Amino acid sequence: MAKVLIVLGSDSDLKRIEACFTTLDDFSIDWDLELCSAHRSPERARDLALNAEANYDLIIAGAGLAAHLPGVLAASTLLPVIGVPLAAGPLNGQDALYSIVQMPPGIPVATVGIDGGKNAAVLALEILALKEPELRDKLREFRLEQARKLEAKNQSIKAGLASGH
Repeated sequence: MAKVLIVLGSDSDLKRIEACFTTLDDFSIDWDLELCSAHRSPERARDLALNAEANYDLIIAGAGLAAHLPGVLAASTLLPVIGVPLAAGPLNGQDALYSIVQMPPGIPVATVGIDGGKNAAVLALEILALKEPELRDKLREFRLEQARKLEAKNQSIKAGLASGH
C-alpha cells in the first residue's frame, strides 16, 4: 500500500496544508507527518530523506519564506518530492514559490501553487496511481465528480439568472 511522508518546517504551517491531509485521507492513502527545518535541524532533514525510501513512496514538503526544505530533502533521496510553497512573511509565499521552483538541474522538486496542499496531494495520487490501478480509477471518478459539481453550479446560476429576467 502506498504511503506518503509529509514534512513541514513549522507547526504554524499545519493549517495551510490541511487540504493535503484530507485529500490523501479521502483516497485512503496512508501518510505520516514530520516537523523538520532545513535551517534549524538540517541533520534531521537529511536523515529523514535518506531513510524515507524504506517506508514511503514520495515526499510532500511544505515550507515558507526561504523554503529550502523541499530542496534539501530532494538532494538526499531518489523519491519524488513535491514542494508546497506556503504563504508566510511579508511576501506571502512568493519567496517560497521562487525558492522551491528554482532548483538546480538534476535535483528536481515538483512544485504546486502557494498554499497548494490539495494539488500536492492530487499530484502525489497521480504519481502513486502509476503503480496502483484502483487508485487510477478513484482519480478518474474524482475528476468526473469535479465536472459534475461545476455543471450543477452552472445550471443553478443559469436558473437564477433566468428567473431574474
